[in-house]
Amino acid sequence: MDHQQLLSTRVKSLTESATLEMTRKSRELREQGIDVITLSIGEPDFNTPEAVKKAAIQAILDNQSHYPPVPGIAELRKAISSKLLRDNNLVYKPSQIIVSNGAKQSIMNAMFALLNEGDEVIIPAPFWVSYPEMVKLAGGTPVVIPSDVDQDFKINGQQLEGAITAKTKAFIFSSPCNPSGSVYTRDELKQLAEVFSRYPNIMIFSDEIYEYIQFGNAHESIAQFPDVFDRVIVINGLSKGFAMTGWRIGYMAAPQWLADACNTIQGQYTSGSSTISQAAALEAVSTDPTGSAELQDMIHQFETRRDLLFALLSEVEGVIPNKPQGAFYMFPDISYYFGKSDGKYLINNSYDLCLYLLAEAHVALVSGDAFGCDNCIRFSYATSPAMITEAVERVKNALKRLQ
Repeated sequence: MDHQQLLSTRVKSLTESATLEMTRKSRELREQGIDVITLSIGEPDFNTPEAVKKAAIQAILDNQSHYPPVPGIAELRKAISSKLLRDNNLVYKPSQIIVSNGAKQSIMNAMFALLNEGDEVIIPAPFWVSYPEMVKLAGGTPVVIPSDVDQDFKINGQQLEGAITAKTKAFIFSSPCNPSGSVYTRDELKQLAEVFSRYPNIMIFSDEIYEYIQFGNAHESIAQFPDVFDRVIVINGLSKGFAMTGWRIGYMAAPQWLADACNTIQGQYTSGSSTISQAAALEAVSTDPTGSAELQDMIHQFETRRDLLFALLSEVEGVIPNKPQGAFYMFPDISYYFGKSDGKYLINNSYDLCLYLLAEAHVALVSGDAFGCDNCIRFSYATSPAMITEAVERVKNALKRLQ
């Protein structure tokens, strides 16, 4: 029997995450004894703060091991509401907060709650690899707006308006952005909000998971603009800012009617998040980031690595790096190498180049086509300066062999 015939058209329409694919390929090479430097994973190389870990341990000792409320424990939802006021000047009631198993589930909950077959969702490129797949999983149609390094990988109001049709149901973007690290300024967000103000039926997903990892900028949310506030779905979580990727806690802040719908959806397929993880999250979101030495040190180290990687890549022939203002990624244009070959590998696109660099330089990167920008590749600098320096040296030497 062909078991593929038993699979749904839904799952067959999806593609493997490119970041997970490169992580898998690099792991396979390591198992062969090959020294691979992995710059493909989107995970801080720091540990969860001590106070957060202690809160989780105390929750275990206090036997907080029973079913939690579906949308999250009351204390955590209240703390997230306070965090949004403290850090973002946004007013949300605790009832408008839904805690989920990571920010990815928060996005998916809202996608399921909003999209019908054929509804269009506008996605600026470059985008996080999962956005288009999530839209498709919920029955929607992704509509991509391209951008490039000359635009600092950000779209403007004119591009946005040109992509809107009668079928447009939602818009999703991240700032700071994965994969480019680009950050929308208040004026740039205001320009987008002014466009949305003319289309009152379009919902706005604002993915702010990298909020705390910015270099010299105050975070700006599109939810700050009154004309669109009641249509914004703020997505956030603890994975990046507090190095809590394995704790699996994300959340949304949304209009009450949508939060209620997401509560219903989550109650039918996962119920509430781990009580122990929520206890840890309560400690994290109650922490003022400006007063956390651990968080500020992490941001400083990321900025130092950003500057190092930018300087090193600027010296590599044919590579045009952007200088990101947030997150821990760089997304240089490498299209100079398209059509070149070392006699064994022919580079037709960013995926070919990533495979070549993995095989010949033993450096794992992620191709830009997965993010909607085939001219680029993503470097994650969530690793030590020594590893960054060695990785770029390997890449530089491998690229020299392409003629």
